[in-house]
Amino acid sequence: MYGTYDYIIVGAGTAGCTLANRLSADRNISVLLLEAGGKDNYPWIHIPVGYLYCISNPRTDWCFSTEAEPGLSGRILNYPRGKVLGGCSSINGMIYMRGQARDYDLWRQDGCTGWGWDDVLPYFRKSEDYYRGADEFHGAGGEWRVEEARLHWDILDAFRDAAEAAGIPRTDDFNRGNNEGSSYFKVNQKRGVRWNTAKAFLRPALKRPNLTVATGAHVRRLVLDGLEVKGVEFDQEGAARTVNCRREVILAAGAVGSPHILELSGIGRGEALQAAGIETVLDRRSVGENLQDHLQLRCAYKVTGIPTLNEKANRLLGKASIALEYLLRQSGPMSMAPSQLGVFTRSDPSFDTPNLQYHVQPLSLEKFGENVHAFPAFTASVCNLRPESRGTVHVKSPDHRMQPAIRPNYLMTPGDRHVAADSIRITRNIVAQKPLQRFQPEEFKPGPSYQTEEELIEAAGAVGTTIFHPVGTCRMGADEASVVDPQLRVRGIKGLRVADASIMPTITSGNTNSPTIMIAEKAAETIVRG
Repeated sequence: MYGTYDYIIVGAGTAGCTLANRLSADRNISVLLLEAGGKDNYPWIHIPVGYLYCISNPRTDWCFSTEAEPGLSGRILNYPRGKVLGGCSSINGMIYMRGQARDYDLWRQDGCTGWGWDDVLPYFRKSEDYYRGADEFHGAGGEWRVEEARLHWDILDAFRDAAEAAGIPRTDDFNRGNNEGSSYFKVNQKRGVRWNTAKAFLRPALKRPNLTVATGAHVRRLVLDGLEVKGVEFDQEGAARTVNCRREVILAAGAVGSPHILELSGIGRGEALQAAGIETVLDRRSVGENLQDHLQLRCAYKVTGIPTLNEKANRLLGKASIALEYLLRQSGPMSMAPSQLGVFTRSDPSFDTPNLQYHVQPLSLEKFGENVHAFPAFTASVCNLRPESRGTVHVKSPDHRMQPAIRPNYLMTPGDRHVAADSIRITRNIVAQKPLQRFQPEEFKPGPSYQTEEELIEAAGAVGTTIFHPVGTCRMGADEASVVDPQLRVRGIKGLRVADASIMPTITSGNTNSPTIMIAEKAAETIVRG
């Protein structure tokens, strides 16, 4: 069934769909795209609020979980990762965010030539289809649709006014290099429907005879001849299959999947491989290290005298009106991204650029995926954009079906704990401003009893959870200890690259989906140029 291809891409997620489109544009190149999940034909993928039914659903999610987190009072967190065509772009929050120019300039300063802001901006613009049209910073006519959200909430406007009263300016665009300020998020939707990378990049390329897509293909390991990759072994329909490549295998399986596949193939830290019963082919000690993620602290407040989604979503008539509005106009709560209002600010004036991001929502709930509360409330979720803590992803068994051990190690440095405490203080300062005070906000998460530095750190550990931005586990660098070089070639292995969020040396200052598309765009061009 499977023969030999020029390029094999492992993972049809955000990066993989982009790579498949760009590489198969040359009809003389044969491309195979392997995806462990299924097709993106589940209706809830496409209705924006459907992320609630896609996360923790084995039809669309790997359903990973972390090991017990010491910094979070020993809690184990669900760790969603897309397992479907489109990957995380099929289940994520749809927020279009690039990060800051500073992020990429630091990559370049650390030796990653060609990865500064001025270098990567053309790749963001190349794939973008910005609703306002092209300008110096934005592109139009590309595959990746960016639109305004199709809803409005007075409580979010009040929070924005309060942020301005607290000294945080307004902005109308987070994506021009410095995202300081407050604004409604721009979203990857088309007329109120999710726009994932399967629609944007893969679907237009499927008509090409030189592109083959295999779903339900769970990779076991890379096929190696010494230190050269010759193909990929995978399971499909209950059978083990092997496919060969002439040129390269490109791992695009994400910050969990890519290091896991490397380690299953004997490429990684010798002691980690030995502990899992895997023979070491190449002791590449950075594989699975350097995991970074944004920890969100969900601060929630009861309010009076202003509507929130809680009341509407708890009434049968309200639910019916929500459904009808979406059916007729593809707008309203069913068109909502998980978060609607964004705020970027600094936890301390000593930071050159914002190090905090807020995702503000006109609702509250005990935890993600549960029903909203019965009383009016809003949530101001805040995360440290530049965590110092570093975690790991390491193989636990030679059985590819067993998930790796995921240890984000949140709040494990004094700096991260201090920023967490300051984040809660800053949230309280915003809420204390006049535009919100008229609605009598009452903090119930984490709660007003937490006041001292030590108490606020304890509170952060109690309410903190992932915001689903893992990166860094196949770190790019100019140093020999890095997993991939600035051309994304795996050091010490011929015929192998990694092109996904795992190559980020440091996490970008915001949501990570669109930076992953940029990485794939740049990788594809590098590969084509040879």
